[in-house]
Amino acid sequence: MAFWLFKSEPFKWSFEHQKQVGDAGQQWDGVRNYQARNFMREMKPGERGFFYHSNEGKEVVGIVEVTATAHHDTTSDDPRWECVDVKAVMDMPMPVTLEAIKAEPRLSEMVLVTNSRLSVQPVQMSEFKLICEMGGLDPKKAMG
Repeated sequence: MAFWLFKSEPFKWSFEHQKQVGDAGQQWDGVRNYQARNFMREMKPGERGFFYHSNEGKEVVGIVEVTATAHHDTTSDDPRWECVDVKAVMDMPMPVTLEAIKAEPRLSEMVLVTNSRLSVQPVQMSEFKLICEMGGLDPKKAMG
């Protein structure tokens, strides 16, 4: 099982918005970066990821689950752009800031640290577990 991180600016699409759409989920649309799109093409339903508020807050605030494989992004007429659907699963009891992530030596190789501009990115299982612990969340519960 793979783990992921999805970044969104909270004024455009926040974790609160994500929770409001319920189990139906929402397509993770608007991504216009080939590397991020290719990561979404690798995703499988049931895989989990972090919901990260970028720009404002810069913190992991929740856990989401992939509910549909990559499909055409309906916000684009260009068939090259695809996205997955995700649903909110749970809040991070204590949001984990980018500052705290960067201060943790065991996370120094995390994509969020080495390529912070990428909007959809993979997360190693060890990184996923550690960030869950930092946020006061049982990693086994977060992993589903």
